[in-house]
Amino acid sequence: MSKIKTKYACQSCGYESPKWMGKCPGCNSWNTMVEEIETKSAPNRNTIGSGVKQAALPLTQVASEEEPRYDTTIGELNRVLGGGLVPGSLVLVGGDPGIGKSTLLLQTSFALALNGYKVLYASGEESVKQIKLRADRLDSETPPLYVVAENDMELIEEQIQAIEPDVLIIDSIQTVFHPAIQSAAGSVAQVRETTAQLMRIAKGKGIATFIVGHVTKEGAIAGPRMLEHMVDAVLYFEGERHNTFRILRAVKNRFGSTNEIGIFEMKDRGLAEVANPSELFLAERPVGVAGSTVVASMEGTRPMLVELQALVAPTSFVTARRMATGVDHQRVAMIMAVLEKRIGLMLQNQDAYVNVAGGVRLDEPAIDLAIAVSIASSFRDHPTNPSDVVIGEVGLTGEVRAVSRIEQRIREAAKLGFKRVIVPEKNIRGLELPPDIQVVGVKKVEDALHEVLGG
Repeated sequence: MSKIKTKYACQSCGYESPKWMGKCPGCNSWNTMVEEIETKSAPNRNTIGSGVKQAALPLTQVASEEEPRYDTTIGELNRVLGGGLVPGSLVLVGGDPGIGKSTLLLQTSFALALNGYKVLYASGEESVKQIKLRADRLDSETPPLYVVAENDMELIEEQIQAIEPDVLIIDSIQTVFHPAIQSAAGSVAQVRETTAQLMRIAKGKGIATFIVGHVTKEGAIAGPRMLEHMVDAVLYFEGERHNTFRILRAVKNRFGSTNEIGIFEMKDRGLAEVANPSELFLAERPVGVAGSTVVASMEGTRPMLVELQALVAPTSFVTARRMATGVDHQRVAMIMAVLEKRIGLMLQNQDAYVNVAGGVRLDEPAIDLAIAVSIASSFRDHPTNPSDVVIGEVGLTGEVRAVSRIEQRIREAAKLGFKRVIVPEKNIRGLELPPDIQVVGVKKVEDALHEVLGG
């Protein structure tokens, strides 16, 4: 008989302790230690692959073959996955409740099933009738899709053995439990064990597997951090409930580039792809208003034009406010310090609000110069030219540094009808430019403000 061990495990980070503690030493979270009774399993229970003993080979003798991919027929999802769904891959999809994770995966199931792939959709949160109602609401052609409402891992594995699907979808991993583990579904031990078993099945049988993961109030995927290390790709589905746009972002991908994004719009009949996000984000851009600047940002391999807005107003507090939405507020504070020290703008008694229109979040340093131009434009109450695009990284000495993939950014600006692009001077060397756009190189922030605002 297997030995039963009692322990306390943190539900946030997986830290284990023989006794209960109010504060977890691993992640400093309070009241997250839960008692678990776990039966020891065999050492080779979760071995990846078929379990057949193999000899080590020199890398030069391993045949290099291009990884085949399943076409999901959803272009934005294919882009985020790196060109399609890889057989045998394990993909984790996380996001806030009600954001559209189940809708996205159900639509993906429909598309794959209509393409001739055998798909098994296992839900631990909805009944089969509820899945059917949601499918009817999406108004999709009913494909040969297998659905099962089950949260017992062993019974799900029996369904996999019987159906032998090409694609498996588990919704969600926090509701699935393994009967050999004496703890509640969603606990650290259950999530770790069920994910390891799904990984063994996916790699051993070549089944492409999606698993849905809930997120914590901080926005991270619930469960042990090891969960993200075990899977091949981690996709976050982001968005706000009052906004119809959703962003699918890859933060880890063993078969493609990271930080790739796909943009969808939530409609009455499900999620619709947004083929040209630049045009979408600039659709409601005001003309002739101070504080509005367009920047060309790279999201993965895709250039995207976004409007940056800034509002600078005298403060009524002792300490001026610095607030930012869609960009790092500490980066905004640094750029304002550069404007005050190097340019001479008296911003210490001014409240500053910076916003990225459309709800997208920008993290790269190439947006620095656009933030500086927007803040200066609002402070001086001088509108920018609506046909200008501003690109560049700002240093602490006021210099404008070169950025990557400048040609792709310029081509995207030319495609959308912009006439001039302000770029770092070092980026101009060797550029092959479109004939209908002017490129101006600047060395310092002061030069950029002179070009865009006339001083």
